[in-house]
Amino acid sequence: MLSIMIVEDDKNLSKLMETVLKRKGYKVLKALDGEEALEVLDHEHVDLMICDIMMPRLDGYQLTDALREADYDLPVLMITAKETLDDKKKGFMAGADDYMVKPVDMDEMILRVTALLRRSKIHSERKLVFGDVKLDYDRMTVYIGKKSILLPKKEFYLLFKLLSNPGKIFTRQQLMDEIWGMDVESDARTVDVHVKRLRDRFAETECFSLNTVRGLGYKAEKRKSL
Repeated sequence: MLSIMIVEDDKNLSKLMETVLKRKGYKVLKALDGEEALEVLDHEHVDLMICDIMMPRLDGYQLTDALREADYDLPVLMITAKETLDDKKKGFMAGADDYMVKPVDMDEMILRVTALLRRSKIHSERKLVFGDVKLDYDRMTVYIGKKSILLPKKEFYLLFKLLSNPGKIFTRQQLMDEIWGMDVESDARTVDVHVKRLRDRFAETECFSLNTVRGLGYKAEKRKSL
């Protein structure tokens, strides 16, 4: 069971988020401020943190910065009443992965949590072997035998995502949300362009194909030789 920690001094909001997350099957840990959160992390595994910014003792910026300094790479979703660009910039500079403004829409929160956890899974796996094809996340490189292909970041993320889930259909919007981010203003057809580039690059590979599912999106398929 994936574990999520809520760091929020508003007890009513914290309770609401806890209820919603538990209904979705997550284990929930709670802390009232940053110092308490660090104490929890000393003896509990946490897969994702939902963190308020304005808190006593240790605020959200300081907490996130402390986590990154200590090499914690868990995803952090910041939640705050502040909504200016400077506030968001400060949060991302501290090491936050995503940002929501109060009042919090619980459905949107779940979508963002799901997307962050999926991205985190890709980051933690780092390498993927698919027949004779090897993907190295740290180098953004695909190896086919002795040949290596360094991919642009979004192309690599897209290929890694599809090959990590062979046979699973992803809609364009799902791929946009998880790889480009929910707040990006690009059209979902951006995915089509990147899939075409990947098909052109790997047209000769016998290990996999990237297939269009009409009216839905895309999926990766292993070739019969595998």
